[in-house]
Amino acid sequence: MNKDWTKLKQSANGLPTFDSIIPYILEVLKNGEEATINTIRNRVYEYLNIPAEIKMVIYPETNDFILANRFSFALSELYKAGALCRPKRGIYQITASGKYLLKMKGDKLTKKMLEEAPDYINYIKELSIRNERKGISTNVSEDIEKENPKKEVGNIIDNMNNEVSIELLDKIRNSNPYFFEQLVVDLLSRMGYSGEGGSAKVTSRSNDGGIDGIINQDPLGTSTVYLQAKRYKEDNKINRADVQSFYGALASVRADRGVFITASSYTSGAKEFAANQGIVLIDGIQLTELMLEYKVGVEAENQYTIFRIDNDYFELNNV
Repeated sequence: MNKDWTKLKQSANGLPTFDSIIPYILEVLKNGEEATINTIRNRVYEYLNIPAEIKMVIYPETNDFILANRFSFALSELYKAGALCRPKRGIYQITASGKYLLKMKGDKLTKKMLEEAPDYINYIKELSIRNERKGISTNVSEDIEKENPKKEVGNIIDNMNNEVSIELLDKIRNSNPYFFEQLVVDLLSRMGYSGEGGSAKVTSRSNDGGIDGIINQDPLGTSTVYLQAKRYKEDNKINRADVQSFYGALASVRADRGVFITASSYTSGAKEFAANQGIVLIDGIQLTELMLEYKVGVEAENQYTIFRIDNDYFELNNV
């Protein structure tokens, strides 16, 4: 591995580009320990002998350190490619895929190589699906009409939230099944399905009869919603037989309301059967969209206010 920062690809201002530091992030994490972004940056700085005057170059508009900021982009690309995971908030760890890439490519590892990784391809595919549902382009900065800055900002925010949703869905898929069932109950309660004085609970794991959650929408339980939750991986679709089994469980308790929620998706046969029987289906993408909307498992990071002129104020008071 090269240890001379001056041999890295550099931008016009003489600083290493974000993609040039990608292999060195893997190098300083190759032992498998968890590390914060600050720890990773400092290790790479030391490994490449990057001098203080290079680290201290700032953006004039914001006074943020340019090179430090570029680590965020490099870490994001490595995460998309499955070379890094985030076991905790703000913590990164190399994966088996990351160790393999480092071993095979070393300091020749490029952004283009990451983009060819199956995990990266799947990430971009899911991001495109989410953006298409909201009517925006994945390349928002290139395709949005520049004469409509409000639309551009809104689409950029939607794109960023979709990236958060992808990471959120990955965390859900790696959680334990009982946690997923509780998450589903929490979400529908936050959405108001438990009603005033109602209740929501996860059923006993040993005797749920094919029903994972029960939401009573009133104190007497005269209006009840039954839930089925399947924490499947993205390539394990819910099929017609799964929904039929849930329909049988609903019939056993004489229920007429059922919601089937999965972290994956549904086959066309499953969708057709559910539509005919009045069962609501929620897939992984819609699940995370609802979690963001009702703030379950997420929190607002930044909020910005756009002002406009209050013409009524001037018309009523300037007479």
